[in-house]
Amino acid sequence: TDYDDAGSSSQERSEGWSSSPHSLSKRSPRYEHGGYEPQPSGLQEEDGNVMMMDVQEDPKGRDSPCTAAQQDNRRVKWHSEGHIHITVWTNGKPMEKETGENTQDRTQSSWFKVTIPYGIKYDKTWLMDSIQSHCSVPFIPVDFHYVKSGARFFVQDASTASALMDVNYKICDEEDQKIPIIVNPSDVVPYSVRNKLEPEEMEQLKLTLYKRYDVSQKALDLQRLRFDPGLVGHDIDIILNRRNCMSATLQIIEKNFPELLSLNLSSNKLYRLDGLSDIIQMVPTVKILNLSKNELKSAWELSKMKGLKLEELWLQGNPLCGTFPNQSTYISAIRECFPKLLRLDGRVLPSPRIVNIDTPYVLKPCKESYKGSDALKSLILQFLQQYYLIYDSGDRYGLLGAYHQRACFSLTIPFNPKDPAPSSLYEYLEANRNMKKLKDPHLRVQLLKHTKHDIVHSLCVLPKTQHDFSSFMVDMWLKTETMLCFSVTGVFKEVGGWSQGCVRAFTRTFIATPATSSSLFIVNDELFVREASPKKTQSTFSISVPTPSTSSMPTLSEEQQQIVKAFSSQSGMNLQWSEKCLQDNEWNYTRAGQVFSILKTEGKIPEEAFKVIP
Repeated sequence: TDYDDAGSSSQERSEGWSSSPHSLSKRSPRYEHGGYEPQPSGLQEEDGNVMMMDVQEDPKGRDSPCTAAQQDNRRVKWHSEGHIHITVWTNGKPMEKETGENTQDRTQSSWFKVTIPYGIKYDKTWLMDSIQSHCSVPFIPVDFHYVKSGARFFVQDASTASALMDVNYKICDEEDQKIPIIVNPSDVVPYSVRNKLEPEEMEQLKLTLYKRYDVSQKALDLQRLRFDPGLVGHDIDIILNRRNCMSATLQIIEKNFPELLSLNLSSNKLYRLDGLSDIIQMVPTVKILNLSKNELKSAWELSKMKGLKLEELWLQGNPLCGTFPNQSTYISAIRECFPKLLRLDGRVLPSPRIVNIDTPYVLKPCKESYKGSDALKSLILQFLQQYYLIYDSGDRYGLLGAYHQRACFSLTIPFNPKDPAPSSLYEYLEANRNMKKLKDPHLRVQLLKHTKHDIVHSLCVLPKTQHDFSSFMVDMWLKTETMLCFSVTGVFKEVGGWSQGCVRAFTRTFIATPATSSSLFIVNDELFVREASPKKTQSTFSISVPTPSTSSMPTLSEEQQQIVKAFSSQSGMNLQWSEKCLQDNEWNYTRAGQVFSILKTEGKIPEEAFKVIP
């Protein structure tokens, strides 16, 4: 069955649903969610068209043409010069035919589907720029979108298709993996081209957009665009979920509002952003985007917009907002897509925390049970301090930079038959991968977290903590040129959730690989959590409250005075107490802020610290 992008079959269209380009632009509730290609079957998805591959090509020792023909029912040997010689295998039997110039002309103007398997894991801007730079001819990708885990777009004419075939396995990703690019002749014209708006419809849409444009603010308000009187009165149905409607809208914006700063798309029932993602190349000036009151169900949709340098974003009223356990996780997930974001849903965001393993820190006090070079010791201690400062900050998404892309993580609660059931650890039990307890082989695999995003997401759902650095015992037990294995044992206190105030003991084993000469990537992380002994519980968390000295501000350098003023402004403490807090933490602003937050939460900072001293 041949499917159009709105999900209706050709049989349905013949029974009363017109398939003409003009009729699809008219107002019809049937096409409310149209504009994308649902895949009706595995055949249509994976090999709906004849796969085009030069049979001489063998980038990775692939099968010979005859062997490949037995695996794929249809395979094409294709050349574009002079004549097109086509060899089609059907059930292993080749059938050949040769076509002349007329067929070549027809092929030159036809459409081709370009698929990048697993393209979903690549940033769209990087992927398309990489393909463009390796392609011998310039091309315009049409209807870029994702199908399952693959990225897909269309190009026109055989020469462009041939050039793109030559890019196959020529691009390497950040993991040095070669990227396949598969080119197929397309039986259908892309949706946005096939259903292109008529000239008079484009003109009316342009007039509507002009009426909604604020010249002084360089802002375009397109909320509830479908119900604009100027469109309804002319029987023009603009549904931005449709590729043709979104494409037409962006074309008008690109041509008429090239300096656009603010775009309001609220209340348009948007449920996916493939079409809108073209704005990255077409209108990169946009800094404010309002997507509130739509139907976006996953933050993954926003990853399609990663190349846009947004400073303000509105998402409230979308189902995705209810998928996060807390506000901090929500902010971190959105910032993963838009690192320069300053405001979200009208709220000013806190400064982002960034893992910077190259920055030197001093971890004290801490016991080390290994004997190694001072440089290696310093590297590990610096790494651990920064890791746990971010881990305890409440925003663990900042740990993404500490993990290798293909890292693994597991959490275990040690099992001892003589011990009572660790009922107070129930918040960890769901993620417990103790092999003595876990018999389900499927669950064993599921609880082993792969990729840095899965790992950090798992860490974010664990209870909030405060680790006692003075309790840390570090052991480095293996070092090679490419690997460093070390473990840390200590205690932490839960500062949120049902077990707030409970003290836990932990052992964590890291296997890391050098990222630079002075930084590490975690490739394997094993966390063991257990009840802390009464002795450990009593001796932990001995952070002392700073007391101000009589030193005056003028004894500090100008830079230090500015730091003290900034810290005082953020913490609310007076200058003397702010200075003392910074001095006690060796002028490490981040560490001082963490200590201040901990002490304030525990009520250990006296009122005089917040009094203005004349």
